[in-house]
Amino acid sequence: MTASFPPSTPAGRGTVHLTSSPSQFRALTYAYPLKLISPDAEVHANRSIHTLFLLTYGGGLVAGDAIDLNITLDAKTFLVLLTQGSTKIFKTPDPQILSIQKATISINDGAGLVYLPDPVQPFAESSFEQSQMYYLNGPQANLCVCDWVCCGRAARGEMWEFWRYGSRNEIWDVSQGEDKKRLLLRDNLILDHKRGVIASASSIARRVDDHGVFGTLILRGPMFEGLGAFFLEEFEKMPRIGEKKWDGEDVPKDKVGSLEDKRRHRLKRGEGDGLLWTAANIRGFVMVKFAAREVEGAKHWLKAILHDEGSIESQFGERSLLCLK
Repeated sequence: MTASFPPSTPAGRGTVHLTSSPSQFRALTYAYPLKLISPDAEVHANRSIHTLFLLTYGGGLVAGDAIDLNITLDAKTFLVLLTQGSTKIFKTPDPQILSIQKATISINDGAGLVYLPDPVQPFAESSFEQSQMYYLNGPQANLCVCDWVCCGRAARGEMWEFWRYGSRNEIWDVSQGEDKKRLLLRDNLILDHKRGVIASASSIARRVDDHGVFGTLILRGPMFEGLGAFFLEEFEKMPRIGEKKWDGEDVPKDKVGSLEDKRRHRLKRGEGDGLLWTAANIRGFVMVKFAAREVEGAKHWLKAILHDEGSIESQFGERSLLCLK
C-alpha cells in the first residue's frame, strides 16, 4: 500500500533552497529541535535580500540533539543567516553524549551569503561539536561567515567549564563538478578538558589567558573584497609590540569623524576590552581571528569595524548585523 502522505522530516533536519526567478524559497522545511523563521525579503542595492533566523526550541540543544541543515543558494540570490540570541548548549549526563550541529551550504556563482550568528554558549559540563561545509560553485560565489564561542554563563561564574567544544569550517570549490571538488580552506577549533580534570577546575580556563570569547570571520568573493582589504589595512596599521603608540588620547565618541579618528577610538576601546585580533589573506580568502575578555567587547569591536567599512549594511541592509546590537 502506498502512503497517502509523504514521510515526515527526520528530527533536526532542515532544507532551504533559495531561487532567483522569482526570488523566493522554493524549499523551507525543518523539524524539531530546529526551527526556521523567514521574515519578508528586503531590497538593498537593487537586490532582493532574504533573511533566515535559525532557532532551536527551548533556546538551545540538549545532550543527544542533532541538527542537520542543508542550504542551496541559486545564482544571484542573497541570504542573511541570523540567530535570535546565543545557541545554548545544555549540560550532558555523560561527556561522550554530544549535542551536534551540521550545516551544508551550497553557494552558486553570483550568490551571496552573510552568516553572522550570535556566539555559541556552552553551559558547564556540556559537550558540543559542529561543522559547517561550504561548497562554492564559481569564482563569483560570495561568503561572509562568523563562527564564535563564549565561555558559558559568565554571570553565573562559568568560565570554560564545559567538557568539549569543537567547530570545523571547510570551504570547497565544486565548479569543476562534485567528483573534482577541491578543498580551499579548513579551519578547526577544539577546546576540551584534559583527561582526569573535572569541569569545576577547568583546564580550558587556564589555557585561554582570561579571554571569554574566541571568533573567526571568513570572507570571500567580490561582494566582500572591499571589506577584506579593509581588515588587512586596519591590521597593518595597528601598533606593533615595542613600537611607540601613536594614538595618544582617545577621541570622544560624539566627535569621531575621520577614519583615523575611528581607528584610534576602536584601538582605545579594544585595549579596555582586552581585544586581540589578526587578519591574513589565505588562498583568496581573508580570515580574521579575534578574542576578547567578554562577548560585549568583541561585539562592539566587530560592529564598529563593519560599520566603519560599511559594505555589508549597504549591500545586505541593517538587519544583517542584528547579532551585534
